[in-house]
Amino acid sequence: MDVSVDTVIRNASLADGQRSVDVAIAAGRITALGPALPLRGAQEIDAQGDLLSAPFVDAHFHMDATLSYGLPRVNASGTLLEGIALWAELKPQLTQQALVDRALQYCDWAVARGLLAIRSHVDVCDDRLLAVEALLEVQRQVAPYLDLQLVAFPQDGVLRSPTALANLRRALDMGVDVVGGIPHFERTMADGAASVRLLCELAAERGLMVDMHCDESDDPLSRHIETLAYETQRLGLQGRVAGSHLTSMHSMDNYYVSKLLPLIREAGVAAIANPLINITLQGRHDSYPKRRGMTRVPELLAAGIEVAFGHDCVQDPWYSLGSGDMLEVAHMGLHVAQMTGQDAMRACYQAVTSNPARILGLQGYGVAVGNYADLVLLDAPDPVAAIRLRAARRLVMRRGKVLAEAPRAVSRLHIDGRPAQVDFRLQR
Repeated sequence: MDVSVDTVIRNASLADGQRSVDVAIAAGRITALGPALPLRGAQEIDAQGDLLSAPFVDAHFHMDATLSYGLPRVNASGTLLEGIALWAELKPQLTQQALVDRALQYCDWAVARGLLAIRSHVDVCDDRLLAVEALLEVQRQVAPYLDLQLVAFPQDGVLRSPTALANLRRALDMGVDVVGGIPHFERTMADGAASVRLLCELAAERGLMVDMHCDESDDPLSRHIETLAYETQRLGLQGRVAGSHLTSMHSMDNYYVSKLLPLIREAGVAAIANPLINITLQGRHDSYPKRRGMTRVPELLAAGIEVAFGHDCVQDPWYSLGSGDMLEVAHMGLHVAQMTGQDAMRACYQAVTSNPARILGLQGYGVAVGNYADLVLLDAPDPVAAIRLRAARRLVMRRGKVLAEAPRAVSRLHIDGRPAQVDFRLQR
């Protein structure tokens, strides 16, 4: 048989439950999909029944702060407010090259973990816009192997910080992709609502998407998501807006939430939870019982609202842990939201793959004919097992080119002189 395609991946399992599937790849795209394809590739890869997935997508991250843990000092309390104060101390010391170097190192981590698309918020409250310039350069450098979408984020408040609005406009002029905001950090609730209106109008004027840090608070009266949904509908921004964090919803009474969820759905606003960080930073004023802090993920999904999970932070002033592994994010989200049913666990996998891909507007995403050959082969037979094991990424591919490889996670033991092999994967 003549070679007719670049690559054929044989005997793969797919996230939708299909088994023994072959995937043919040519010119960076998937050209055929099915059992026992009558094709031969210049490269043939045996998936051995493991899960072949579209890549992971992080809908919420802060790449300008990543890998800066301990600079200029460690967050001794581990709280959100001390993290914000630390970032303010660090900003005057930032250099563009250091920002670029740390971000590029993180992008290498991401690719090794099969994370090939990231939406990163970038602080625009530094008048020098060093972070904006740095991440635009990073975006340019990583474009061949990673989609990096940038959000102009007025971290100190677009109204509270005197030059934030002008800086945000400058950042958008420089090529930043998305309008951000932080209404709960403005001086008053009224200012918060005004900031939502102002920023949504700016996005509508420029034809851009919106992603706001919204109600990252334990205060049940922090209800800026309601205003965000209203402004989205008023301005015709449906499908282009996301509310990130939404942690105050965890503390709201059920009656109000029963009104709020339909408003969010009607407006086509997506929700982005950050399980690792929400559970770490929220509930700090509680004794016991302590609130989990993460937004109402099962209820949002049941209402027909698009929900994604983000990593948010990795080794920065707010969070000293993390490795760029979206399976770790899904694993925490599953536990915090008590989503332990089979369908619910699969929904958590979708929250770090297909759901954020739609929120970011990624084109050609997914394991389907005609889409980009952006793929991850995991050392697990299905999405639930992948989350359970935080499965090794056996292969990471972008546009049909292999970017990273790792062996299967099998331990070889010697017990009482008897060789044994321990394989933690589920029986097929």
